[in-house]
Amino acid sequence: MSVLPRILDLPLPHVRLSALAWGPDDGPLVVALHGFPDTAWTWRHLGPHLAECGFRVVAPFTRGYGPSDVPADGCFQVGALMADAAAAHEVLGGDERAVLVGHDWGAITANGLGAHERNPYRAVVTLAVPPFPAMAGVTPGVGEWARMIPRQVRLSWYTMFNQLPVLPERNLERLVRHLWRAWSPGYDAAEDLDHVLASLATPEQRSAAVGYYRAVARPWAVPAGYADWHRTWTAMPTVPTLNLHGADDGCLQAGFARRAAPRMPAHGELVVVPDAGHFLQLEQPAEVNRLVTAFLEGQTQR
Repeated sequence: MSVLPRILDLPLPHVRLSALAWGPDDGPLVVALHGFPDTAWTWRHLGPHLAECGFRVVAPFTRGYGPSDVPADGCFQVGALMADAAAAHEVLGGDERAVLVGHDWGAITANGLGAHERNPYRAVVTLAVPPFPAMAGVTPGVGEWARMIPRQVRLSWYTMFNQLPVLPERNLERLVRHLWRAWSPGYDAAEDLDHVLASLATPEQRSAAVGYYRAVARPWAVPAGYADWHRTWTAMPTVPTLNLHGADDGCLQAGFARRAAPRMPAHGELVVVPDAGHFLQLEQPAEVNRLVTAFLEGQTQR
């Protein structure tokens, strides 16, 4: 399904975000956050589907990704992303039915916000990144450990590359194209790449996207205004949580998700989606739409 969205302007306290929107203004709010290297257009299947089900879906281009602004405070810590997501709920007039959806960095943001006592969202749906506490206790067998850990180190090379000065920005287009091929093998990402490269067209935007990774390596640099939000960015969500993971994910191996599934809390569920890589919402939209819709309808009817 492909339905053209409306364009919204979200004047948040620390940054102005542009967003795509589908569905009725009086429907239960779903705020959907994208990751790297991606844009709000990653929700072009889920957004119209949920809109048909009566939900109001708003998908911001997160801070630094055009046409949203690069924040004047230059902060890309997860606490800042959480603050933006909480502020979006207020600016959009969200109520107790609202749900937060996130993929990749958006998933990290949603998991962290779902663990915070000031979280305004009833539930969270995260894709491609399980809650960190669920993965922290993963203890594969010796043989499986020997396979998974070295491979994951190889898959995660880009996180260290993005710590370098200048080079990531200069090579961002090559990096983006490579990651989409590696993370979702066999998926035709031509449309998505056009959106990503348009969103990261300026040097400032490219530095912003890379800045998410650099910020993680600088935990001491969280500004005071975001420190309280940042406090729970690696904690377990305390609200109902659905996590989806592609079986063929070339970013974070599905083996970690399968091992994390039994460690999800009673209010959480982790589902591995067959025949899907990292961008599962684009590769298997019908199945992702079904799983997310069933979860959301269950939450909003309580």
